Amino acid sequence: MTSAAADDVTDVTDVIDVIDVVIADDQELVRAGFEMILDAQPGIRVVGVARDGVECVDLARRLKPHVVLVDIRMPRLDGLEVTRTLMGERTGDRALNVVVITTFDQDDYVRDALRYGACGFLLKDASPALLAEAVRAASRGDALVSPAVTVRLLRQLRGASTGERPREEAGLSVRETEIARLVAVGRTNQEIGEELFLSLSSVKTYLARIQSKTDARNRVEVAAWAWEHGVVTSRS
Repeated sequence: MTSAAADDVTDVTDVIDVIDVVIADDQELVRAGFEMILDAQPGIRVVGVARDGVECVDLARRLKPHVVLVDIRMPRLDGLEVTRTLMGERTGDRALNVVVITTFDQDDYVRDALRYGACGFLLKDASPALLAEAVRAASRGDALVSPAVTVRLLRQLRGASTGERPREEAGLSVRETEIARLVAVGRTNQEIGEELFLSLSSVKTYLARIQSKTDARNRVEVAAWAWEHGVVTSRS
């Protein structure tokens, strides 16, 4: 598809007037802080807070928020199991997206969270602006991983193959492969559009096709696929 033809594709992404959020953390001070930060943001509303993983799953099932923020280490059910549970039973018209927040900057947590379907991973020392950005990105179906861990994590997933064979196996076009590469090196949709002279709606359309062809559930899994299959090189 040429850029001109792609620009004719209608952006079907639903516009969310208010992003409903559930927060889960076993520390009361952390819950209160996140709630205060997010409720102060225009277009974001905290609809529930949970003290442990079981309570979080219950709230998410009942309230059906757009975004769930979960701590990794919680009583009864940890954040990884919460993520796997909620993403495994994801049904209905409303998309539910999980953002994992933790003080533990450990690669195994990040890999598991993302492979279970989380669309964001933040450290608790992230700024209020980054927290709000992660929530908004998740509500759009995009993904945001704390800059402190993104490139290090994804480079560990890089395979030894070249990009041509996995591109052909997945059925990606040359343009789709280029977009997957740009996602993998941290470009936003806006930046991808500017670099490739595409409209924002065209970039989103391409990303949806890439996710379908690579069986990726979100933007981070597209990035992981690109690193794992050698689409990204050390010079990218």
